Amino acid sequence: MALTPFLDPLPIPKVLKPKQRSQGVTYYEVKMEEFFHKFHSELPETKVWGYEAQLPGPTIEAEQGECVHVKWINNLPDKHFLPIDNSIHGAGHDMPEVRTVVHLHGAEVEPDSDGHPEAWYTRDFAKCGPRFVNKIYKYPNTQRPATLWYHDHALGITRLNVYAGLAGMYVIRNEEERSLNLPSGRYEIPLVIQDKQFNEDGSLFYPTTVNVPDPPPDFPNPSIIPGFTGDTIVVNGKAWPYLEVEQRKYRFRILNGSNQRFYRLRLDSGQQFIQIGSDGGLLQRPVRLDEIVIAPAERCDVIIDFTNQRVGTNIVMTNTARIPFDFGAPPDPQTTGLVMQFRVIARTGDDTSNVPQFLSTIKRYNECDASRIRDISFDVTNDRFNRLLFLLSNHEYMDGITEDPIAGDLEIWRLINPGLAYHPIHVHQIQFQVLDRTPFDVNAYNLTGQLLFTGEPELPPANERGWKDTVQAPPGFVTRIAMRFGPYTGRYVYHCHILEHEDHDMMRPIEVRTRKCIPANPDGCKNCSQAFICMNE
Repeated sequence: MALTPFLDPLPIPKVLKPKQRSQGVTYYEVKMEEFFHKFHSELPETKVWGYEAQLPGPTIEAEQGECVHVKWINNLPDKHFLPIDNSIHGAGHDMPEVRTVVHLHGAEVEPDSDGHPEAWYTRDFAKCGPRFVNKIYKYPNTQRPATLWYHDHALGITRLNVYAGLAGMYVIRNEEERSLNLPSGRYEIPLVIQDKQFNEDGSLFYPTTVNVPDPPPDFPNPSIIPGFTGDTIVVNGKAWPYLEVEQRKYRFRILNGSNQRFYRLRLDSGQQFIQIGSDGGLLQRPVRLDEIVIAPAERCDVIIDFTNQRVGTNIVMTNTARIPFDFGAPPDPQTTGLVMQFRVIARTGDDTSNVPQFLSTIKRYNECDASRIRDISFDVTNDRFNRLLFLLSNHEYMDGITEDPIAGDLEIWRLINPGLAYHPIHVHQIQFQVLDRTPFDVNAYNLTGQLLFTGEPELPPANERGWKDTVQAPPGFVTRIAMRFGPYTGRYVYHCHILEHEDHDMMRPIEVRTRKCIPANPDGCKNCSQAFICMNE
């Protein structure tokens, strides 16, 4: 159905108030609920799921070092309103139809609070997954100030739960960042960009099947699809909204919360974005960009300066990213090519905010310090129903652990992509640094397994040289990332953040290990640090 763009104002997600503060802990209770939401004035109300009956969920704000505890309460019904494929891992007929677990994306937390996909639970915690431990999650917030986000991560149905509405922002702040005098208060606005599709009655549409050659007689229906993109762009829960902006600088914390869709964002006024931060917080210096490409789960923190725009000017944020990214069909300029509109109004007071030339110190990893280099290949095959199956190093999710870093060690991972599709790879527990991307001979690799590079390593662009937790791994390139696991040990995961890929086995477990050392000479000098042999090697 055709909807009028820029008809509704942009909603601003509420900031969640804690239930209590005591003994150095800030405590929240957050309910997951089914409710009806108005995506557009010309649409009927739509059944959705959300945190605190909001879409997106309320923003949680924390100070760096503030200990936050959250009880995530599942008050959802027993039946899902979106189509479940019982043939994929974690979603069999023996599993509860509705189950949830919350992952704070980008957070450095203990495994029991990470939102492991097998730590799911049902309403009132009646049934729990094998890795469920705590009803209350603990977030120490000891990492750098950053824009994080929380979302569902239940095994086998993440794509459905997030699409239904289970996502929200989480912001860590500190005094050092406030001292930079960046735009703040009502001039600092979160933008959660997603795509949806609606049936004629206003209900959410999600496909039930996919066409494959020679399907077997027992082909599942509903069936998972390789990736879903909707025909309606939604920002903060409204389809193609508008925002009145004064003639001054604004800070926008942008999240791509879509299942599969990449966005290539531009302003039709020809203005530049001033990017000041990425997934893991502030960059070292601001970066001026004509366009920003943002993959599912990535965040970018940008300044847009409307100071010199005339009152009454309308500026459209557009999207030119092809689907599949970036070789498929271009977006429709009347629908998926539009994101939102800015309407310039007169300034109500002086703009005293600043965009400093230096933002934050980013200490680069030294490759020579790496204890291990791992190769992670992206493989494409077919499952038993002849559906496309994307794998990491040719392993399914339930295969044994192959990634077992030692806490405190620096590792370099080479993400080898011989396919045709971009994959945004997310690693739980840590922030990492992008080192470079190098083109290679895909045909030779597919035939022999040997990497033959066809060009020089390409350094990441300036806006990727901060801390990241999700990286775009383009086809035909080896993308190298450096990461230091810890301080926590235990079971985590890494995966493609195209949610249909994640649900269909493009996810693998990580076991972060403790270094085990024994005295080399029990009778030797107890003060000699060299008198130990590491047993992990």
